[in-house]
Amino acid sequence: MARQILLNAFNMNCIGHINHGLWTHPRDTSTQYKSLEYWTDLARLLERGLFDGLFIADIVGTYDIYGQSLDVTLKESIQLPVNDPLLLVSAMAAVTRHLGFGLTANLTYEAPYLFARRLSTLDHLSNGRVGWNIVTGYLDSAARAMGLEQQPEHDRRYDQADEYLQVLYKLLEGSWADDAVVADRKQRVYARPDKVRKVSHHGEFYNVEGYHLSEPSPQRTPVLFQAGSSQRGLAFAGNHAECVFISGQDKAATRAQVDKVRAAAQAAGRDPQAIKVFMGITVIVAPTEQAAQAKHAEYLRHASPEAGVAHFAASTGIDFAAYGLDEPIGFSQGNAIQSATRQLQNSAWTRRRLLEQHALGGRYVTLVGSPEQVAEQLIAWIDETGLDGFNLTRTVTPESFEDFIDLVIPQLQQRGRYKTAYAEGTLREKLFQADHPHLPADHPGSTYRFTPTPAPTGALHHA
Repeated sequence: MARQILLNAFNMNCIGHINHGLWTHPRDTSTQYKSLEYWTDLARLLERGLFDGLFIADIVGTYDIYGQSLDVTLKESIQLPVNDPLLLVSAMAAVTRHLGFGLTANLTYEAPYLFARRLSTLDHLSNGRVGWNIVTGYLDSAARAMGLEQQPEHDRRYDQADEYLQVLYKLLEGSWADDAVVADRKQRVYARPDKVRKVSHHGEFYNVEGYHLSEPSPQRTPVLFQAGSSQRGLAFAGNHAECVFISGQDKAATRAQVDKVRAAAQAAGRDPQAIKVFMGITVIVAPTEQAAQAKHAEYLRHASPEAGVAHFAASTGIDFAAYGLDEPIGFSQGNAIQSATRQLQNSAWTRRRLLEQHALGGRYVTLVGSPEQVAEQLIAWIDETGLDGFNLTRTVTPESFEDFIDLVIPQLQQRGRYKTAYAEGTLREKLFQADHPHLPADHPGSTYRFTPTPAPTGALHHA
């Protein structure tokens, strides 16, 4: 049976996310991102389209590499201003029943003890629909803003992330037993003392002594998302990630990336299929191919290639504004996103070529066509690369999501490649067709689960 496609909407609590400049389009509403209605309307729309989740990106710091200033960043609102993604969930969860929420949070600047409570709180309020996109950051501007001279070295950030996850597993999985809460009014016992344990962690990066502040949430540990294609990032994903987000440019290279992710899971002693792999993609669709091409041309007139290149400059740590249009760009291995700098290493890039690549303000694969054409192309990407699904970027919002839902989703459903109704259960149960909401047995986080010890004499016993 052909695999059904998983689908997240890819967005950010800001004006300009991936396809930059399109906030200037007369039908775009992204300048309303500060209102709850903007987000609750989006959540209802995505649930109507049976999206698996809304994946919300985030960044700490500012893009100040291009031209050594914030001029383009501020003029084009390149992820600045940007508001907190986690605070959106309560409102969106209240108006939906099934939609999941993949939330980005930078562990470098989040104390694990308090962050664990935030995750549990959102998992409770959403009834188990929360995922965490694990990032370690890559901007020196963020490090300086947080009191550091510069960000830690790339691989060192992953060392810290490994320990961070250990602390979270201890808090989320091991501090409270599943049956700790009895809420017995007659006996005046809400939680059994023998079923709640103090976490004791003393490592290289973190020292934590305390009880998890929240009772167990539906999933305990949220679904774990991660993006990182460096050797160290893949090793981290193999150990921890349940969903991996990649950026592909062609099917052969994407197939190789997917294979590396699955090999990393196997090397960590996990099922290679235990990780769902999503690729970022942009879709411009209309009832006919001619209308879609016309819409694409219209969008191009509002997009900002320079803003896209300025964003990419921050990803690589290279100031492309310092180069002439046709001057070869020098490659240097920095401390930013290694997959981004690798794109420049093996080819003759110039600023003109980068501007051409970012014609729509971003550099993701862009599909333009009729509903039938787009559906067939999406299916081909899945079948030829081993991908599990896509993170669908916005162009003109909410128009791009509305078009996809109204035009492409029915075509995928007719081909048996997209669900016609939501399954019940938590986000983890939906994504993995699992029969329980917690981490699977082969995931390292499961080894931290609360295990009972013989009850001491005189301990409370409740059914």
